[in-house]
Amino acid sequence: MNSKYNFHYFQGSTLSDLFAQDITDASYGFILNYPATGSWAAYPNRKKYFIQDGSSEATKTSFDKICQKEPWKNLAVLGDRIPGIVIIPPSKSLIGYWQEHFSSHSNRSMMNCSTYLDDLSQSEHFDKLITLFPFDCLKPEKHAVPPDTHYRLLSKVTLDQLGVQCPKYKSYNLHQTNLEDIELPEFPYLIKTSHGLSGEGTYIIKNPSDFNYCFEEIKKYLDIKLLDTIIVSEFVKNEVQNYCVQFYVNKLGEITLIGTTSQLVTPEGNYLGGLIDYRNTDMNKFFEMIAAIGQYAHKQGYFGVIGFDVLEDRDGEFYAIDANFRVNGSTPLCLQRHTLLQLGKEVAKYSSDYRMEGTLDSILGTLKQELDRKDLIILSALEKAKYGKIYTEIYAIVTGKTIQEMQHIEQKLQDKGLQWLP
Repeated sequence: MNSKYNFHYFQGSTLSDLFAQDITDASYGFILNYPATGSWAAYPNRKKYFIQDGSSEATKTSFDKICQKEPWKNLAVLGDRIPGIVIIPPSKSLIGYWQEHFSSHSNRSMMNCSTYLDDLSQSEHFDKLITLFPFDCLKPEKHAVPPDTHYRLLSKVTLDQLGVQCPKYKSYNLHQTNLEDIELPEFPYLIKTSHGLSGEGTYIIKNPSDFNYCFEEIKKYLDIKLLDTIIVSEFVKNEVQNYCVQFYVNKLGEITLIGTTSQLVTPEGNYLGGLIDYRNTDMNKFFEMIAAIGQYAHKQGYFGVIGFDVLEDRDGEFYAIDANFRVNGSTPLCLQRHTLLQLGKEVAKYSSDYRMEGTLDSILGTLKQELDRKDLIILSALEKAKYGKIYTEIYAIVTGKTIQEMQHIEQKLQDKGLQWLP
């Protein structure tokens, strides 16, 4: 460990244990789902805290992802110290699996998806609510982090204020600057909307065709009044590695390490999952960046999980390309550190793109040996039917003592019917 910084790894395995030090002053809950803007949303974020989750009704992030698969993944590792606000309950089979395979039972607080934000705003049971993103329809004083602060921290525009090296970029308020008047660099470059969800609103521009597509998407966002600001950013060339570095900053500004994953992304920049080596990942090389971002967040009044994405180029330079002031997609993967190291499993991969034919019950039977050995850990599972055939979409972690063993296990799982569909 770098002697300048006395950072230590988190010793627990749940989100509740991470937040425990900061939730003694009031009654806290954790809203596990993001806000949404689709027509199906009972509480669309369309007033102040815009989130870019699809430029048209056809491309909006789906109900099942926002309200089922994603929140259940965090519920799996929530633990029992903070009630998780659940608006669609997981299946009994999934809850039963969690109770058998995770060391701590999650504390669920079921609420009606049509009224939950009104109920929480008026609730005497919950004083403060931890969120992944500010909610327009939740009273500002009920947010654990002031919503204006949280929204500003989550903005892509904030990146160059964090005190770390990042690609050069310019931001443009589209109510003050016409799209046609924006000065564009040479190819390749990136255009990003201010608050894109899970890769949405990030466009890698390599040619005029890419630009035309991006231009049309941004115009759609403007037409539906869900976008104020974009950034135009340099493209980091000669990339050799893509990391997500995660840590927790408490209310005193003290930092606890959570973990670092190598990110799996498509050529278009869409997130596929994370790969982690619990034993051999050297977080020391990120300590300066962690300290700077943690200090900035603390000064702004933020506490909680922070994950920042870093590109390393072939010259060994690190560039922060995004900072997420919230629980991240691969946070549950990082939280398996101590459980898996005790089993001698040093390498693991998380993906939200597994699928297998049959019900969850049948899958739990078919893969029982792998699940009992923790070769496979299921975080979230949703049964669906297509053309009369039942299948289950699964968020899961595949593990191994080495990357070769992990790949061998994944192949065996594939032979049993578990598909990876990136």
